Amino acid sequence: MDFTFYIQNFTTIGYNKAVKPKQQATLSYSFFTSESFSARPFGLAVNLRYRDADGNAFQDAVFNETIEVVEIDEGLDGETFFLYMFLATCLVLLLVAAQQFLGTLSKKKPASKQKVEMGTTNASDVDYDWLPKETRDLNRSPKRSPRQSPRSRRLKRGTGSGEE
Repeated sequence: MDFTFYIQNFTTIGYNKAVKPKQQATLSYSFFTSESFSARPFGLAVNLRYRDADGNAFQDAVFNETIEVVEIDEGLDGETFFLYMFLATCLVLLLVAAQQFLGTLSKKKPASKQKVEMGTTNASDVDYDWLPKETRDLNRSPKRSPRQSPRSRRLKRGTGSGEE
């Protein structure tokens, strides 16, 4: 194991407990790993620092092994939820892209415009024999002069011959 770097340091509790000579003591030390760690093996080294009666400092490794950090199975966590959301979004985008691709492949070319029957456009082609003679003569009568507005009629009368 490489002890040149630390992933997480648990040296926050100082016990300062005096142990008499020729006796043993058990120290309970509980800790929690950061939530950002995933379940995987880690090297755990527990070093005990102590002083003797004369004040000389010592350090011994009381535990140095690889431990397995496990996650508590809580059902659906945030990471799994967003993974499923990402996969669902990718699936929807894939379906939309496939629909667009298949739509362009099967798209029919626009047919030429169909000719629409417009009827008779030439006046000489029209047969008016079925109409009564009086109605046909109405169409040949001379056209009236266009109507004038009352104001322009009044102005015209005012500029007349002078007989009033």
